[in-house]
Amino acid sequence: MRIFNTLSRQKEEFVPLEEGKVSMYVCGPTVYNLIHIGNARPMIVFDTARRYMEHKGYAVNYVSNFTDVDDKIIKKANEEGVDPSVISERYIEECKKDMQALNVRPATTHPKATEEIGGMIEMIKTLIDKDHAYVAQDGTVYFKTRSFGQYGKLSHKNLDDLRSGGRSLLVSGEDQKQDPLDFVLWKPKKEGEPYWESPWCEGRPGWHIECSVMSKRYLGDEIDIHAGGEDLIFPHHENEIAQSEAANDKEFAKYWMHNGFLNIDNKKMSKSEGNFFTVRDISEKYDLQVLRFFMLSAHYRSPLNFSAELMEAAKNGLERIVTSVANLNYLMKSAADGEMSENERKLMEEAKRYIAQFDTAMDDDFNTADAISAIFDLVKFANTHVSESAGRAFVQAVKDEIVLLSDICGLIVDKQEEILDAQIEELILERQAARKAKNFARADEIRDTLAAQGIILEDTREGVKWKRA
Repeated sequence: MRIFNTLSRQKEEFVPLEEGKVSMYVCGPTVYNLIHIGNARPMIVFDTARRYMEHKGYAVNYVSNFTDVDDKIIKKANEEGVDPSVISERYIEECKKDMQALNVRPATTHPKATEEIGGMIEMIKTLIDKDHAYVAQDGTVYFKTRSFGQYGKLSHKNLDDLRSGGRSLLVSGEDQKQDPLDFVLWKPKKEGEPYWESPWCEGRPGWHIECSVMSKRYLGDEIDIHAGGEDLIFPHHENEIAQSEAANDKEFAKYWMHNGFLNIDNKKMSKSEGNFFTVRDISEKYDLQVLRFFMLSAHYRSPLNFSAELMEAAKNGLERIVTSVANLNYLMKSAADGEMSENERKLMEEAKRYIAQFDTAMDDDFNTADAISAIFDLVKFANTHVSESAGRAFVQAVKDEIVLLSDICGLIVDKQEEILDAQIEELILERQAARKAKNFARADEIRDTLAAQGIILEDTREGVKWKRA
């Protein structure tokens, strides 16, 4: 397996720190609102990378944080007149709902910044003791950027160029900095903000320190993979490296992975442009499996353009796979028992070629675009070679391979496994009773539940009829 390492700007053979195990940290969202589709891209692509590594036999310790203290959270809390924790907990739960709908598996650990303040204070103390940080008059603690000689190695930025270009990593109090490029580790409280006690002042941590501390606590001083969006390379990930390596005297992460930007109709997503979409917005028009399929249709490092036309193409592509599996399920009902025939065994050897194509694509820096092409080739093989005369063992084997490869991508393609016919009939009866009782909200909820499972209801003169999409 080869991974493109942002640090070296080339593909490198993946060799974990500990054989058979992978430690992976993925920067999570700041929870002040519903997640948008830009947030969803790293969730989906790195969940898929995790799934593939587990498929290869690795035990993956996957950590993804929630930033639950931030200016935006505080602003929203003040607007609503509630404690900031009310806002963060609300949107953590909403984020988890969206992740589940996207079939993004929960991380091994989802740490929250507010629960790791003690560790942040300890790391800041260490940095001060090692002369990598200093305390300003008002209690702000700054990291001495120039004290870390390798600063810029991830983003390949030169410190002198940054300074001459006027680039500042300032959060507050520039006049207190020893150097304009120093950045904040701890900042004093402001009126109406949450704060914690520290040796320097009542205040709260800077943003960058939280991931260094949470990664250290849950994965160790050194980790295999650190990942996130391309926008985090500088300054966030650059600052994480400086903090962690200055404090721990060890290389922080061996491999740095970053997904490309997501644009909307070839424009940057923004509320002012009117092209800002939450995952929940998209769920009103599409099954979120379609959004996941769309996200994986391009290589994770490539920029990705979101549009209605491309989502329709993704919907059609996913339906091709789902329909093929549904056909195989249908053939299974009448297929004869027994071992595969000699011809069927030969055909399965041919099918393994597409499975090998899938593995080759995923081994090449998780190339999901080519991996999905291999699934399509396997679907074409199934549609061509699996007929009504096929034996059950052959039909099952072909279906299992399509479902397995799709599952590695987090795509649910075997709809019959999700909801049984008897369950559908029960829900339809409940819906009819709800309509009779004029409980239209419940009736609509049942229809939406079935629609999400690919079940289409038709109200006819003869009663309610249903079919699988």
